[in-house]
Parts: sequence; structure tokens; C-alpha cells
Amino acid sequence: MEIRKYPGMMLATVYGYSDNAAFGMLFDYIAGNNESKRKIPMTTPVISSEKIAMTAPVISNSQSFSFVLPRTYEANTAPEPIDKRIRIEQVPARRVAVIRFRGRATAKDLKARTSELIGFTTRLGLVTQGEPFLLRYNPPFTPGFLRRNELGIVLG
Repeated sequence: MEIRKYPGMMLATVYGYSDNAAFGMLFDYIAGNNESKRKIPMTTPVISSEKIAMTAPVISNSQSFSFVLPRTYEANTAPEPIDKRIRIEQVPARRVAVIRFRGRATAKDLKARTSELIGFTTRLGLVTQGEPFLLRYNPPFTPGFLRRNELGIVLG
């Protein structure tokens, strides 16, 4: 586990869809299904948040799936999505507590990692903001044992 400082970034995000559906929408967007018909390089990580059942706290009340846009894009330069379910969002610089793990990031894994991450921040007396989010670094066809994932939470 570690604490990182992330720079501001631009995200292409969809809300309320399964990972597969959201991935498809965002992949179409970066493949040129945007107002300028511009192809956008795929970057990592892919970021998602989803409802993780726990007794306390409830971690999320919404599901999102985001592609990080290349650093060359800003709010007014990112191609406008044709698919209006895709939102271009600017995320400010922030500090994040992160735990790294391998595998497919199952609900059971996420619950355990969330517990570890919240325990870590609590032991250090850190104040968290918002909900934990999953960062994935590999394509969907990567075997589970080779996948790199992280679970992060923004620090106040």
C-alpha cells in the first residue's frame, strides 16, 4: 500500500452500465466515434467504481467506468462524443491511497482489498473522500494471474 500524488487528468466516463457495455462504448469513442472522427490512443489505467457490499460503510451508490485520456487533452480539446452517454470530465490533482493486487478483481477480492485499504488509512489517521475505485492496467484478454490492478481512495 502506498500514498501517491496524481496530476489532474481528463476522463471519458459512462455511468450505470456493465463493464463490458461501458468498455465497448468508450472503445468506440477512442476508435473515432466522436465529432471530429479522431482516433485517441488507449491509455491506462481503466478506472471503475461499482457497488461493493459491505456492512459499513457502503462504498458506492453508482457505477462508473472511465478511460483516462492522453495528457495532451484538456476539457476544451478532447473530441466531443457522438454517444451522449459518454461524459468528458476533468479530475483535479489529488492524493490517493492505493493497494496493488493481481487477478481478475472479483467482488470478493474488492471487498477484502477495500477492508485493507480503509484499515491502512485509518491506522495512519488519514481522512478519505468519496468511494474507492478500481484501476485496471491490462486488456480484458490478459490471463487473470498476469493482471495488475489497484484499488484507490482519494485522501482529504
